[in-house]
Amino acid sequence: MILDTLARADRYSNLHPLFARALDFLRSTDLDALAPGRHAIEGEQLFALVEDCPGRTRAEAQLECHRRYIDIQLVLAGVDEMGWKPLADCMTPATDYDAARDIRFFDDAPASWISTPPGSFCLFFPDDAHAPLVSAGRIRKVVLKIELTSGVQE
Repeated sequence: MILDTLARADRYSNLHPLFARALDFLRSTDLDALAPGRHAIEGEQLFALVEDCPGRTRAEAQLECHRRYIDIQLVLAGVDEMGWKPLADCMTPATDYDAARDIRFFDDAPASWISTPPGSFCLFFPDDAHAPLVSAGRIRKVVLKIELTSGVQE
């Protein structure tokens, strides 16, 4: 898990072949003009999900993980207090893995909470369970979904 600001994000460009393209999208797109929902960037390899919704409480938030995608969750408005826990430490699955949605939920409590203000992002890898959208107010954010194996030479 990484917490940083978009202004400092270039240092992560080499972590994955599509990270530079993902960061370029975040910097060159009028993110405030994007409607909530899914937005194509590079087919199934890289796409954006825009969320604009009221936050939930820590008690309502549920840890989730993904196997197929890495998340870059950039907060645009509000503060998202995201829960985090290493996936290896999650012992209480709430659901089976749903391959169609690339998600599994857990009833475990987060090990820590990450206050993520506008202009900041959390980068979650498949071994990071996370509980997003925790806030006393409204949150607007964009989540870039980056296919784990996209562009990787085998």
